Amino acid sequence: MAHLACIGSHAINGVAELHTELLKTIVLKDFFEMWPERFSNKTNGVTPRRFLRVCNSELSTLINDTIGKGWVTDITRLRELEPFAKDAEFRKQWRAVKRLKKEQLTTHVFTQTGIKIDPDWFFDVQVKRIHEYKRQHLNMLYVITQYCRIKRDPKYQPLPTVFLFGGKAAPGYFMAKRIIKLITAVGEVINADPQVNQYMRVAFIPDFNVKLAQLIYPAGDLSEQISTAGKEASGTGNMKFMMNGAATIGTLDGANIEILKEVGPENFFLFGLTTKQVERLRYDGYRPASFIENDPRIAEALSLLSSGHFSNGDKDVFFPIVENLRWDDPYFVLADFSSYAACQERVSQTRENVEKWTSISIFNTARSGKFSSDRAIQEYTKEIWNVKPAMISTRKRSR
Repeated sequence: MAHLACIGSHAINGVAELHTELLKTIVLKDFFEMWPERFSNKTNGVTPRRFLRVCNSELSTLINDTIGKGWVTDITRLRELEPFAKDAEFRKQWRAVKRLKKEQLTTHVFTQTGIKIDPDWFFDVQVKRIHEYKRQHLNMLYVITQYCRIKRDPKYQPLPTVFLFGGKAAPGYFMAKRIIKLITAVGEVINADPQVNQYMRVAFIPDFNVKLAQLIYPAGDLSEQISTAGKEASGTGNMKFMMNGAATIGTLDGANIEILKEVGPENFFLFGLTTKQVERLRYDGYRPASFIENDPRIAEALSLLSSGHFSNGDKDVFFPIVENLRWDDPYFVLADFSSYAACQERVSQTRENVEKWTSISIFNTARSGKFSSDRAIQEYTKEIWNVKPAMISTRKRSR
């Protein structure tokens, strides 16, 4: 189908810079060599009217009061917020809005799941389609290692964090549904343990959809964009979180690369193998067992899963996940674990400084202009569709 589309089309584009390069060099390499003039990049965008103005009216009001309303139709004007990142009073107002959005989400989570969450905690959020390449199980491995560390060391008292998940799995995708089971089962153990639940809690929010997303994006502090490098075409959840002031922890994948360019490395938490490093490791012969042997944290987490610790003694429940990671690990979860855990440590150190974290949050919103659907549509109209804007009169016609 893709080959027929390439022959029958006058334009071919990827939806992020990395995606476009992969099309040119790997996926559609032969077509690019024949017709390089047909290829271009059109990075995805999301509408700020829905994913900031509507879903976060409180933040929109603060922005309006600070720089005016012009950003609604020209989102690049959000850059005017940057100087206010140095304003202590503005940062205070920014935090007040974030807390209000957290309160709204905690009410929903409690109503739907019965899990109590403190809105003053740090919200680490991963909501997206459930898939092995998006690596929700990498996130959960880290959660389990944190659980183990708290249980083992009474002196370890991390800043309180709630790990929030949401998303849908394809009905026939066994491993994806087993990952959902992993999240909920580990969450049940952690949330019921008084030694642990004063520092961390886990919740899977059911029935993820656009309406629920509009409640989640404004409440996030940290946006989990941790797919295996080279696997995500673009992503749009990363943009929606960014618009609402969440910092990104992510790999050099999809539009993460462009988000990093926009906000700068000081406002982005980068980890993991690059696309070329992934391909090199695969070519050389990836042996996931070596990472288990060299990192006792991974070995302990997998051992707990195998023992039935998180499944009421049933050793079969997570056997497929453990065996997949131990012998195959097609998405390099174990290879990236150490880097991910170290990056999470950097997140923890950074957020100890509340004012600094607030500045990071402001900068993410201020520099989200590139990721508006307005920009994306304008690029398509000028460079591919060859159409011009149509003027629409608002005057009523006389009968």
